Amino acid sequence: MKRLNTIIIDDEEDSVNLLRIQLQRHCPEIGDIHTFNSPLKALQEIAQLKPDLVFLDIEMPELNGFQFLEQLAPINFSVIFITAYNEFALRAFRFSALDYLVKPVYINDLIDAVNKAADLSKPSEAQFDLFQKQFYLERINKIAVSSLTGITFVNLDDILYVEASSNYSILVLLDGEKVIISKTLKDVQEILEERNFFRIHRQYIINLHKVKHFNKNDCLLTMENNKQLQVARIQKDKLIERFGLV
Repeated sequence: MKRLNTIIIDDEEDSVNLLRIQLQRHCPEIGDIHTFNSPLKALQEIAQLKPDLVFLDIEMPELNGFQFLEQLAPINFSVIFITAYNEFALRAFRFSALDYLVKPVYINDLIDAVNKAADLSKPSEAQFDLFQKQFYLERINKIAVSSLTGITFVNLDDILYVEASSNYSILVLLDGEKVIISKTLKDVQEILEERNFFRIHRQYIINLHKVKHFNKNDCLLTMENNKQLQVARIQKDKLIERFGLV
């Protein structure tokens, strides 16, 4: 069995040292362990170290854990978040993290998390899907789009609308770029429905903040790029309600 080349990133040196000792004593799956108290320093060296697994603190003064990951896309290693804050952990574990650990770290929880990491060579698309619904959408207002080569982070404010295309969806952005993702419109709806997005038709989901005009008689929306989109009549009243109109 290949042993996992491991990195620990945490601004609290005592936490780093304790976690390293726990891994060495209780987790034979772990190979070399490299530690960093500075996420900026870790950014400089992580490409050369080529980790299989990264233990990553969420709240750090230079960069938080998610900002750190954003600098690295595509992400080709597994992540286990470590945090003293339950409110972050409960959302964040759904990212590329195989698991999350709340300080103080209990041995059994650590062993379980490492065992999961040993079973997977890199984060799966499903793990990123779950992540999108949690911390990242709430705190950073971006969506992580999985592709064959890695992950692209798209600002939700840059999305005009999403268009269905068979088993795929197309994100149409303000600058005219179109991003194709391997998800159905229903999948996208589940990710975005609690944000400022609304499904107006079986073909479209719109960003409510990017609507220029709504013709109620013809059920036609004009978006900020002047693209006109048809609103299903069954959705008309719900859309007006979302606009705060009567």
